[in-house]
Amino acid sequence: MSRDAQLILKHGSDRVAATLLLLLLSPFLIGLSLLILVSSGWPALFIQERVGKDGQLFRLYKFRTMVRDAVRLGLGTTVGKSDDRITWVGGWLRNWSLDELPQVLNVLKGDMSLVGPRPTLEYQVAQYTPFQRRRLEMKPGITGWAQVNGRNALPWPQRIELDVWYVDHFSLWLDLRILWRTVGVFLRREGLYGAGGVNDDFSSPRQP
Repeated sequence: MSRDAQLILKHGSDRVAATLLLLLLSPFLIGLSLLILVSSGWPALFIQERVGKDGQLFRLYKFRTMVRDAVRLGLGTTVGKSDDRITWVGGWLRNWSLDELPQVLNVLKGDMSLVGPRPTLEYQVAQYTPFQRRRLEMKPGITGWAQVNGRNALPWPQRIELDVWYVDHFSLWLDLRILWRTVGVFLRREGLYGAGGVNDDFSSPRQP
C-alpha cells in the first residue's frame, strides 16, 4: 500500500477510534473532570495553543494538573517532578498520563492523530533547525516513536531525531507497534520527567 493510501487510512481510523474512545471513556472523563473541579476549582481543562502539522496552530486540551495560571509561576512552561504547582489530583493524573486523555477531542477534530510527534510550543518551533522542522510534516500525536523510546527522559534534540525518523519511516504497521508499546510505557510510568527530575525546556537547541 502506498504512503498516501496509508495516510488516508490512518486519518480515517483516527476519527473512528476517537469517536469510540469518547463514547467508552465519557463516564471516566466526566468523573475525572468532577474530581479536578471539587479539589482545585474551575477549570477542569488546561487549553494551550500548540504547533501542529505544517506549523499550523491549534488549541490542545489536557486535564488541568497544576494551579491556575501556573505558567506565570515557578518554572513557567517547564515542569519538575517535585513542582509545587502540581495539585494532588494533578500529580496522580500525571503519574498515569491520564492528563492527556482529553486530546482524544483533538484527534476527533482533526488537529492530532493517535500516533505522531508530540505537539510543541511556538517558542520551541521558532528555534528549530531545518532538520528539526521536518517533525511538522506529520500531524502531532497523543503518543509517538519518541514517546515509546524514552519520552521526557530524552533531551529535545534526541526526541526530534526520533520524530523525524518516524516521519521518514511511517507505516500503519509502525503505528500499531507504537500503540502496543505505549501500553507498556503507560503501565511502567516511564520517562515522565527529564534529567534531575526537570523536563527539558528546549532553551538551548543543538543541531542533530
